[in-house]
Amino acid sequence: MKKMLFVGLLLSTYIGFSQTENTSSLNVTESAPFEDESNTYEVIALKTTDDNQTGLVRQGKRDLAFEIFDENQNRVFSEIVEIDRREEYIDNVFAGDEMKIITVFEASKSERIVNCYRFNLKERTRTKQQLFVAEVDGKRPLFAGKAKRGTGAAISPSGNYFVISTDNIKRNLNSYYVRVFDATSLELVYRKSYQEHPERFFQPNDISIDDDATVFALGKLFKDGKAFKKKGEANYEFVLNKITEAKLEETLIGLENEHIQSLSISETDDKLFLLGFYSEMNISRLKGGCNFEVDKNSLEVVSKKVSPLPIEVFQDLYGEDRAENKKDQELRNFYIDHVLKDGKGNTYILAEEFYITSTYAGYGIVITTYHYDDIVILKYNAQGELAWGRSIFKRETFPSYNAFIKEDSLHVLLNTGKSLTEKNDGRTKASKGFFESTALYDFEYSPDGEVSYNKIQDNKKNTKYFPANGTYENNIFLMMSGGGKERQFMLLK
Repeated sequence: MKKMLFVGLLLSTYIGFSQTENTSSLNVTESAPFEDESNTYEVIALKTTDDNQTGLVRQGKRDLAFEIFDENQNRVFSEIVEIDRREEYIDNVFAGDEMKIITVFEASKSERIVNCYRFNLKERTRTKQQLFVAEVDGKRPLFAGKAKRGTGAAISPSGNYFVISTDNIKRNLNSYYVRVFDATSLELVYRKSYQEHPERFFQPNDISIDDDATVFALGKLFKDGKAFKKKGEANYEFVLNKITEAKLEETLIGLENEHIQSLSISETDDKLFLLGFYSEMNISRLKGGCNFEVDKNSLEVVSKKVSPLPIEVFQDLYGEDRAENKKDQELRNFYIDHVLKDGKGNTYILAEEFYITSTYAGYGIVITTYHYDDIVILKYNAQGELAWGRSIFKRETFPSYNAFIKEDSLHVLLNTGKSLTEKNDGRTKASKGFFESTALYDFEYSPDGEVSYNKIQDNKKNTKYFPANGTYENNIFLMMSGGGKERQFMLLK
């Protein structure tokens, strides 16, 4: 009886039809296999130069692995560097021929040393240089908001400057620092403190730097305490800080009934677009997209556009019949992963649903599951207006996707079950069954939002590639396979 019930549950779970699949429009090639000398697969940086020299940096428990592959994906450089257990990877920036890996070392209870590993792909060299020493109050972290892109590093479009943002919170003072460095000499250009306040707490969201070494730091400034919501209203306002060596300016981004988890900076000419999602309930929910246009020079908020999610987002998630009833409800637990721009000034935002569940399995064992589920995609035109929205109905337990724009089409790469499932209600589900093998897919979106489901390959043994760790440069998407000691690269052109 239990076996029959189990089989019945399986069948009821996977009722649907095999989705019609197309061959990817991308040209697919694979490199020759190479022996992996590293003991880790945690890729922290993968970048390619203009002459197609690829740098790969991976992190182990006590080491960093630096590797270079030539234009034919043959490994031409490999070095494994031991690091102290108190040294932590923070961020990386890349321009020209050089990758810069930023780490912080806990020298003592109150002293932190920030270092830069310079990895030159043309000269095939790797060096380490100390950037600065910082004092912290007690055991407060120096890079508290790095997971949310608040504190960390950013590089200017020309690659001439990079900025590192850190916390400087003391017992009686909230404060933050930006340090701007010359990218060639690594000399400090200037250091500036901003958002100093004895009572009001500031939460960084995003940071950027332009070719004039001007830094734009965006975040939430709380009104009273650290609660996101008080008496039904947002207990914060967004502040855009403009920081130069000589001057510090700021402007408030006005909110009405919106609750916004975070905003990302996108720069076009003399304009800054602050993009994100809003809710009418709380910051963990999603009602639609918002876009604030700011004049880069005057910091004037030129326009504010708030748009509910298009009906197509709900049709992709719930099917056409249920979408009409769901469209007034708010989604939840979505976090922005990608803000992409095409050659015509359009901007794409991609966010993934992420949450954690815990299940008690008995005998004191608790199983924690990380969920990387649905994806929401919004496209804004060059005028900052919402052009269209779509979504991907998927289920996964690890980071599984990446995205890039090629010839005005958006490509979303992900691993899922060998055959996509088309539900009776019209939805296409990307997930893997209990006994199902996996495949690599390219969800290709045309400029007007039409989607084509393109299978790149069925995954086999060590030739399963991981898009989440890939990189798109020189019109080529490059990613590495996983599993075992033998690896390969896949190139999508």
